[in-house]
Amino acid sequence: MADKKKVLVIGGGFSGLTAAVETAEAGTDVVIVEKSPFLGGRVTQLNKYFPKLCPPNCGLEMNFKRIKNNSDITFYTLAEVEKISGQEGNYNVEIKVKPRFVNDKCTGCNACYEACPVEMPNEFNFGLDKTKAAYITHNQAFPFKYAIDAKHCKGTSCAKCVAACKYNAVDLDMKPETVNLNVAAVVIATGWDPYDPAKLDILGSGNIKNVVTNMQMERLASPNGPTSGKILRPSDGKEVKNIAFVQCAGSRDENHLPYCSYICCMASLKQATYLREQYPDSKVQIFYIDIRTPGRYEQFYWKVKEDPGVTLTKGKVAKITEDAATGDVELVVEDVLAGRKITEKYDMVVLAAGMVPSTKTSKIPGDISYTSDGFVLPSSLKKGTYAVGTLKSPVDVAKSVQDATGAAIKTIQSVRRQR
Repeated sequence: MADKKKVLVIGGGFSGLTAAVETAEAGTDVVIVEKSPFLGGRVTQLNKYFPKLCPPNCGLEMNFKRIKNNSDITFYTLAEVEKISGQEGNYNVEIKVKPRFVNDKCTGCNACYEACPVEMPNEFNFGLDKTKAAYITHNQAFPFKYAIDAKHCKGTSCAKCVAACKYNAVDLDMKPETVNLNVAAVVIATGWDPYDPAKLDILGSGNIKNVVTNMQMERLASPNGPTSGKILRPSDGKEVKNIAFVQCAGSRDENHLPYCSYICCMASLKQATYLREQYPDSKVQIFYIDIRTPGRYEQFYWKVKEDPGVTLTKGKVAKITEDAATGDVELVVEDVLAGRKITEKYDMVVLAAGMVPSTKTSKIPGDISYTSDGFVLPSSLKKGTYAVGTLKSPVDVAKSVQDATGAAIKTIQSVRRQR
């Protein structure tokens, strides 16, 4: 009997995981390729979903369990697709797998982390704190297996992690590997990146300590974040009682991102509830061009808007500066409806940074066309290749899951067409 045809899923975020488990549970072999050491993508960095304000861990845990219990799913972490050639039913794929320097004997005991003398910026927390070169991102990471960062690790000249591990799980001699696959269909689910706030010079990001991005705010509010969920400003750990949100930080701007990033208004409304719940005496001000809460999200908008501690002001922020003595952040804003200029100080400012498809900077191998903003043009894809979620346009988690489920149906059809 010939080998079962496989489906390749590029990207192990929520949309990739959805496409993978739905396809595999219909009886098709699936291979997931994820460039980071852990599955889950951006969703693992969120504190809560909107509009229900529930944590994402339950949905992630369910998908991780579905993967663990399904022998039809294989996954590679620290891996990237180098080449794709062929056509539906007969795609040849070359995958480069970087060494993790930790093998399957790892029990997650934390001994390598404790022994490691090298600190590095914590990318999972967007640089809000530091971690070790031997690390795991959070307490529900999957696979729950430590990784050693090749850029910062001193290697065999140090090897303190090797000596500390009583399970012989650390192997600093691991080498890169190449995996070649033949697959019937390909799902591209490589997700999105936040817009680089360093490009927003008039908004002070990168130069003012207490100006953070919306994703950094998610980490500050997360129980597994750098402050264990306590919303404290980065400069001095002061409790944040007076905060401003700046909408369209990069989005709807011909000099940055000409499109609406879809999720930013809802994210700021959601994050306003984080602060109001944690500090009942806090004040929140949201500066916006227009608030966009499509469809069923409108009710959530009205709920937040009715909170007396939340003020929404239609106006474009012209300038952000820092009070060097206090660390407070000063905003200069035009209040459009009142016809006046506002100058106010806040404990902290959150930039609602836009959404950029990962394909803007990291193209997928193969004959694929993109818009000028980096989004995949679905009409350019070969039969048997499907792009999902934020690769086609900015969308939220719910729409990404719906799109991935549709892609799963299409991949199953691609496989069956080859029988």
